Formats: sequence, C-alpha cells, structure tokens
Amino acid sequence: MDIINVGIIGFGTVGAGTYEVLTSNADLIAGRVGVPVRVGKIADLDIETDRGVPVDRSMLTTDALEVIRNPDIDIVVELAGGTGIARDFILEAMSLGKHVVTANKALLATHGRQLYQHAVDSAVGFAFEASVGGGIPILGALRTGLSGNRIETVMGILNGTSNYILTRMSREGRAYNDVVDEAVRLGFAEDPPDLDVRGIDAAHKLAIISSIALGRPVPLEDIHCEGITFITPDDIYYAGEFGFCVKLLATARMNGDSLEARVHPAMIPKAHI
Repeated sequence: MDIINVGIIGFGTVGAGTYEVLTSNADLIAGRVGVPVRVGKIADLDIETDRGVPVDRSMLTTDALEVIRNPDIDIVVELAGGTGIARDFILEAMSLGKHVVTANKALLATHGRQLYQHAVDSAVGFAFEASVGGGIPILGALRTGLSGNRIETVMGILNGTSNYILTRMSREGRAYNDVVDEAVRLGFAEDPPDLDVRGIDAAHKLAIISSIALGRPVPLEDIHCEGITFITPDDIYYAGEFGFCVKLLATARMNGDSLEARVHPAMIPKAHI
C-alpha cells in the first residue's frame, strides 16, 4: 500500500478537528505509519458553513455513500453522531471491507455488540478510542496492556461538563442554573446540556468501558442513571463540612456473577485519588 485514503462522515467541530490533525501532522503521521495518510473525501449535510480549516471544495459531498462506496477510501471515520443512520453507515462500510473509526459513544453503548461482531465477520479494523476518555486514553490500555488482568471494578468521573459545573459550584458557592447558563454561553456545555447533566453521556461511556474491562456487555437501559440537576449549593457546602466533595460518579462492579452499573452524584472524600 502506497497511501492510506481516509473518508470522513460528519464535518462539524470534531470532523473539522480530525481533518486538521490529519493534514497539519501529515508528515509526522506518515513517518509513524510508514505511508502517507490522506483525507480523500468528506461528507456532511452542510458543506457551505466555514469550518475554520481550508478544504478543497471537490472533496466535499452531501452524500455519505459517496465516501463509503468510493473504492479508493480505505478507512471511514464516522463522526455524524446518532444511533440510526450512523449504524447503517458503519455496517455498510465494514461490509465493503473498509476499516472504521468512530467517536460515537451513544451508538456503541446501544449497538456495540452488533458492530463488534460485524467487524470480526468482515475482517476489518474497528477503532473507537475517542468515544471514551480519548485524551487519557483508557480503552487502548484496557484492550492491550491490561488485557491479561482480572478487573473487578471500574470507577471514575466520565463527564467533563458535569465535573466543570460541580467544580464551579463548589469553589464559588453558585447555584446550578447560574453555572450552567455561563457554561453554555462560554461554549463549555452544549445548549441544552441534557445528555451531560442528566448523566446519560456518562452512562454511554460506562456501558462501553464495562464491556471491555469486565467482559460483560451492559444494556444501556439497565444502568441506573441520575444526573446533577437537583444538586444545590447547600448540598455541596454540607458535604464539604464533613470532608467530602460532590462528583458525578460512574461505577461498574462485579458482584459474584452479577454486574452492578450505575451513574449518580456521590460524596467522595476530598483526599480520594
């Protein structure tokens, strides 16, 4: 193979950032991979909005199938989002022998088992590191370096937006709605931020981590899920009086043959790692 051609589906913030990384770091990536990696085609329903990165207009299309069915495309990067059409895009790409990369945590939490199996059946690679803690990274560590370990508990803060809100409330004694409004205005939270503050985003991530770390797929509807919308400055103040802070915690734990999975606000000792 003389060159690896990448097709991107979804050219929003993440898609544009992916394109920028692949182009600005092209020489570095080629040196590590061994051959050039080039973006060959980009699909998005909106190809008129300026994404802040220079793109040849001939690369853009509103039809995702032009990316998937292009015989020159080796890797399809799915960044469209959602759990419907995105699944169809990935399944078809795999069936055509394309390797797939996605950051779609909602899709993996809902249809992960089907997608994993289809990747195996199609003999293609399926990478989804960016779906959970991509900056850590945790999934790669679980799938490789820790694959020989028996893991019984996974626990952590999996949603940055909720953590930001709780941290500001804790440090400044401000009300939930005030901090959320400011976070949305500053671009730190989506508008509306429901998936984050209701714990749904963390539940998606916990479902993916549990399937890998504990070897037990967890139906999303079986994860107990509470958000932070009811947390008040008084809750945080009195927790602090007892040496605790309030965090949105995601926990998956083996209890014998059963798996416990939950997302909810918890009082964590301030000295806890």
